[in-house]
Amino acid sequence: MILLWLLGSALAGVPILALWGDGRRGRWLFVAINVLVLLLSVVAATDFLQQGPLAAMGEELRMDAFSLILVMLNGVVGMMTAWFSAGYWQQEVQHHHFGIGRQRLYHAMFQSFLATMLLALLSNNLGILWVALEGATLSTVLLVSMQRSGESLEAAWKYFILCGVGLAMALFGTVLLYFAAKPVLGSGAQALLWSTLHHHAASLNGTVIALAFVFILVGYGTKVGLAPLNSWLPDAHAAGPSTVSAVLSGLLLNVALYAILRYKSLADAAVGSAFASRLLLAFGLLSLLLAAFSMLRQHDVKRLFAYSSVEHMGIICIAFGLGGPLAIFAGILHMLGHSLAKSSVFYSVGRAVQENHSRELEDLHGLFARRPAIGWSLLLSILAILGMPPGSLFLSEFLIIVASIQQAWFITPLLLLGLGTAFAAILPRLLQMLYGVPNSPRVNLSGKDLRPAFVQIFLVMALGIWIPSSLDGWMHSVVGLLQ
Repeated sequence: MILLWLLGSALAGVPILALWGDGRRGRWLFVAINVLVLLLSVVAATDFLQQGPLAAMGEELRMDAFSLILVMLNGVVGMMTAWFSAGYWQQEVQHHHFGIGRQRLYHAMFQSFLATMLLALLSNNLGILWVALEGATLSTVLLVSMQRSGESLEAAWKYFILCGVGLAMALFGTVLLYFAAKPVLGSGAQALLWSTLHHHAASLNGTVIALAFVFILVGYGTKVGLAPLNSWLPDAHAAGPSTVSAVLSGLLLNVALYAILRYKSLADAAVGSAFASRLLLAFGLLSLLLAAFSMLRQHDVKRLFAYSSVEHMGIICIAFGLGGPLAIFAGILHMLGHSLAKSSVFYSVGRAVQENHSRELEDLHGLFARRPAIGWSLLLSILAILGMPPGSLFLSEFLIIVASIQQAWFITPLLLLGLGTAFAAILPRLLQMLYGVPNSPRVNLSGKDLRPAFVQIFLVMALGIWIPSSLDGWMHSVVGLLQ
């Protein structure tokens, strides 16, 4: 029952915000809805601790340890983004003169995005998972194009077309999976329920499952931002509001990767672990290296950190491609740390861009002197995303490097090259933003709107020092599901 309440609360927020999502009322309704979703997520986590995996609607909805971790992450980042959005969106409305209709559209589509992410995580039916990711795509297209400028419309169309093609390939992969499952499980919804498929995966046709996984990896990999399928991602991040960039990097990429890993667990049982693992390793290394070197030539701050998202998704794919308890544990930890740190980066960048009315790095100088709150949030969040201790990304990257030495030593130099190049691309730009000579007059923006960024940075640092026993248990359960 709690799963229905959780999903229903998120979905009910869409029409509420479509009707009353303007002005101060709309901003705080958005916050209240996502506070409720987070509280219900905590209740679901409590029930999970007592009962184990939860189910509803005849197993159509199901929460295991993997989906629970990401549901909790979805709740935290969604609520924090809504909180940050209350101040950020007010400035955007004043600057761009958005009317009542545009304000309602923003809040309703944002809530629709968060609700479809939650549906994707709670759905046990892999067909409904595809529908949820398609719904998230449509919601995000409208968010990216919110400013209705030439740049935002071009980015939205590019995102829609590329991700639409990717989702078409993922749909074909889902059809192939059903084709392989039907002789074993019969026709009907049972042939698409992941829990049932996972139990019978060894009996499925290996050749068809291997082909299905290729289409799934390429299709959902487009939404993950894996190279060379990532060209939509920098444009969408640059053109859309910074709140949208925060959830694109913090939630959407994770959920699309979650879908791939669900299929990987089936492919490992039907075909053998080497097939899917090698594909993930190849895409992960290519994404890491391409993104790291692309960052060296970026002049737009939001495009710079969009490529950073591609880099980190490459690192996570390397972890899951390596396999084994250590690498999988590190991959899950990196998913958590990256989501919290990267959304904090975009909160801080969003405020810096509002301050200077420019996304160009050469215009974002002297933030420590002009806006200490923005400067400190940028410093701490970017150091976290660079994997500096004591943040959790330092721990996860260290564990991934150790796992690569143990299991595939020949990729370790490439992994270190990508990490070093990304560090060299970002750190000098950070120093310029903090200490350079200001190029524009100060704008009176309140630093208190960055409190969500500081809360999430604290969580990243805390996870690098201590992982709560319940979370540690869930993460080890996921290791058992995926290896």
